[in-house]
Formats: sequence, C-alpha cells, structure tokens
Amino acid sequence: MTSDNRLVVCLVSLAIWILLSSLDDLFIALVAVCPRGGSRCRWPSDAEAADVRERRIAILVPLWEEQRVIGRMFERNLASIRYANYDFFAGVYPNDVATVAAVTESASRSSRVHLAMVSHGGPTSKGDCLNAIFDYVTGYEAAHGVRFDVIMTHDAEDLIAPESLRIVNWFSRDYGMVQIPVLPLPTGLAEMTHGVYCDEFAEYQQKDIPARQRLGGFLPSNGVGTGFERGALERLAATRGGRIFDPACLTEDYENGFRLHALGCRQIFVPLRLPAPMATREYFPRRLRASVRQRSRWVAGITLQGWQHHGWRAPWRQVYFFWRDRKGLVGNLLSPFANLLFILWIAGWRGFSGVPAWTARLCTITLCLSVVHFSIRSVLTARVYGWAFASGVLPRMFWGSLMNSAATVSALHQFVSARRHGNALAWRKTEHKYPACHTPGQGRLGEVLVRMRAISMADLEAALASCPPDLRLGQHLLQLRKLKEEQLYQALSAQAGLELGVPGDGDFAAEATRALPAETIRRYSVFPYRVDFGQLHLLTTEVPSPRMTEELAALCPLELRFRLVRPKEFERLCERYLG
Repeated sequence: MTSDNRLVVCLVSLAIWILLSSLDDLFIALVAVCPRGGSRCRWPSDAEAADVRERRIAILVPLWEEQRVIGRMFERNLASIRYANYDFFAGVYPNDVATVAAVTESASRSSRVHLAMVSHGGPTSKGDCLNAIFDYVTGYEAAHGVRFDVIMTHDAEDLIAPESLRIVNWFSRDYGMVQIPVLPLPTGLAEMTHGVYCDEFAEYQQKDIPARQRLGGFLPSNGVGTGFERGALERLAATRGGRIFDPACLTEDYENGFRLHALGCRQIFVPLRLPAPMATREYFPRRLRASVRQRSRWVAGITLQGWQHHGWRAPWRQVYFFWRDRKGLVGNLLSPFANLLFILWIAGWRGFSGVPAWTARLCTITLCLSVVHFSIRSVLTARVYGWAFASGVLPRMFWGSLMNSAATVSALHQFVSARRHGNALAWRKTEHKYPACHTPGQGRLGEVLVRMRAISMADLEAALASCPPDLRLGQHLLQLRKLKEEQLYQALSAQAGLELGVPGDGDFAAEATRALPAETIRRYSVFPYRVDFGQLHLLTTEVPSPRMTEELAALCPLELRFRLVRPKEFERLCERYLG
C-alpha cells in the first residue's frame, strides 16, 4: 500500500468516526433545544419552598488529607446555607491525623458538624468512605432518636448554593434522586486547564443532561450536590448487602445513578436558571498533571469499569447512553491526531494533494459539524461565564483534547495493570483548593440584612437612595442609626462565609503574630494570630477583596484564612501584641 493510500485510509476512517460522533452530538443538541411539550421540572416559588416542611438532611463529606480546606468549607457553608434542619457528617480515617484534627476543631465550633471515624486506615475509595459515614449516621439516629429523610453528598472543596437544600427538600418529595447543578468557579483566560472544565460543565448541564432526561435516560450523579431520598437509598442498599455505594467502583456516583434508574426510582436534574445560576461551585484542577489524574479516574470508572460490570445489557435507551458515555474511549485517543491533520490542512500541507475528491468532501462535512459543535459550546459557555471568557473556547478545545487523550491512556494503563496483577483500581484523589474570600452568589449585603430582619425593606431602599458614592452601605446605615455594629458584622460574616469574633487566648501564637510586618498589619487591617495545616490565620475588620488577598499572598507563602472582628476588637489586639 502506497503512502497516499495509507493516508486516504486513515482520513476516511477518522472522518467516519468523527461524522458518527458529531451526528450523535447534533442529535442531542436538537433534542435539548426542541420545544417542550410540558415542563418536567416546575421550579417552586420562594413561598412554596418555604412552606414545605423541612425534612432532616444529612450531608456526607468523605475526606482524605483535606486539612487545608475542610475548616473553611464548614465555615463558609454553615454561614450561608438557608435551611435549618441539616447536619454535616465528615468521614475521616484514623491514620489521617491532620484531617481528624481539622474536623474536630470544626465540630467544637458547630453542633451541626459530626466526625465520622472510618474503622480502618485509608485511603480506600470514596465509596468505601461514604459507606462508613452512612453507618455512622444510622448509629447517630439510633442514639438520638432521629431519622434523616434525605442524604446528600458533597466534597471538601464545595461552595454549597445557599438555597440548594431547600430545593432538594422540595423535589425529593417526588424524586428518589435530585441533582443540583455543578459549575466550576470562573478563572482567567490564561488558565487553560481549568477553563476546559468551565466549558465542558456549561455544555453538559445545559445540553446533554436536559436531553438525557427528555429521552428517558438514566441520570448520572455528579458526586456532589446530589440528594437521595432515604427510601430510594434503602432500596439500593438492599440489592448489595446493605452498602449504598460500591466501594470497588472509582465513580460510585455514576454507578448509583444507573442502578437507581434501573430500580425504577425517579431522578431529576434541577435546571440552571440564568443569569445567576443556583449551583454547587468549586475549583477543579488547574494544572495539567492534576487534571489528567482526575480525568483518568473518570474514564476508568465510567467507561472501563462500567463496561466491565454492565456490558451492553440494558434497555435500548440506556444502551444508547452507554454508547455516549463510552465513546470517548476511542474519540479521546483519535482527537489529537484529528487536530494535527486539521492544522496541516489549514497550513496547506502538500500531502493532501493526492487525496480523492470524495474523501476531501467527507472531511469537509466533518469539519462543518465540528464548527457547529464549537458554536454550540461557545454559546453555552457565554451564557454562564460571558462572551469574554467564551472567546477562548476554540484554543481550549484543542487543549482539552490533549488532556482527555492523556487521561484515557493513563486510565487504560491503570485498568490493564490492575487486571493483570489481580488488584483493585486505586482511588486517585484530587488535591483541592478553597476560595480565599467571598465568592459571587451569596446575595448583596442589603439583602442579607433584610433576610436577617436587621432592617426593613423600606429602610434599605431609603439608605440606598441617600448613600454617598464614596461610602459603603453598612457604614451609612450605622451613621443613620438604622443598624447596630454587631448586626452589620453578623451580616458580613453570613454574606462572606467567614467566622466572626475574637478567638480564644489559646488560639494565639506569638510567632504567628510576627508573620507580617507591622506596617502591613496597619495598612490592610489584618492581624495574623495562628499557623496550622499550612495556613496563616488572619483577623480582619473587612471582608477581604481579591486584590487585598493577592497582595497579602505575595508577602506570605502560606495559604490565607480570614476571620472577621470588629474595629475596636482589632485595635485592642494590636495594642496588646504590637505595643
């Protein structure tokens, strides 16, 4: 076979695969945008959601080496969740001493946080850890005479949407599984790796999941922001010896979504409501190696283990979604090669001169479909993150293809190696980061004050109308004597998810108070008081802005963790420790 013939065979094979996959994606897009015959998901009004009895919700948080983020995760979410009847259960391993200490500290500060000790050392798997937490929950129920009606799963890096528990409570009356949207936090255009996550999640949750539900497909859990009705979980546990999660599966969330659907449990994905979506927000891996590590777990669990456990034995609709979930095993490996050929074609490579006309036309058709896919992703990304961010979709598509290809190769290596040696696939945990300061979506300060009943809506509107442009609303309300300083700082704490008040004397370390120059302390009104778990704890009189956080981070190699205090308390501390 000549080199020209080999090139034609490669081009035709590649073009046919891309054509099939692209037509599949186009079909899903058309299903997602077609007129609805009737809404499957009626979003409740605020009054309706508030009038429904608050069923008891247990939030399960599996942990391994999360001492750097778990304290802040609890602080922020405990301050912002707009629901009363819930508890956190944090699963920790006895040999993860630092995380045990961090959770113990959080539990000492809030009665809603409970430490669930796994009976054996770790790490094992996320599913195994979740099973251990659930066992602790049942023991807690027996000891306290209570019962949790809904079980939710979250991770250590999650910013939980304040209204999400109320929405899960609403829908779990009729559905066995309720999935809250998950969206990566926005990052700059320069962060290509994290930007790929933003694009993919925006597309998946506005196009793929709605179409999947409309076609009657099973709903994969996202692993976080998932609420399970207790009866549905008990039905699931009865099918596998009392365990609600498969400890051997790397993607126990995907597995549970399929099994619950097979049991006849109703599932629903709560749709994104734009422009301010209610969603679980988090940072995904921002470096290539960490991203490949995470994605290889997804490929190994969803594609390889899913194929191993279920094959293609399912009703035809589910077989179709098996195909969609598994086609990346081939597509991820071929996409870098396809991108290379596209670049060579654009550059006018002479090797294409001998390609038959019909082959060129087939390649042109696949290129047109790729342009359609790019356009759809750009629009959906822009709806969530804006057109400035969406301008980087095209280069991120090329970068994402390299990430997914490397992850697929890694997953295949893991899977084949484990099979050859008779070992279980290992849980490849992702390193997590938690935002250092307030993130969008918690509501404006005035809204928080009204919700706390610290001021009336009439007082708020009058203050907004009379507030000078160079004065903050909170300070203006203090001057008008419509608000007490204590109420203002309680609202700032709730809005930003920061702890409030001066810590105990035992929390102050003399060496920590000298971590920053006195000039910096006075300039930014921050006071360092403790160092632990690689974090510098700082007291501040203001919610730290991104610029302030960046400038302080440049002066200190440690991760920053803030706590609010009132100005008079801050001055007393400075006099005491700085003289």
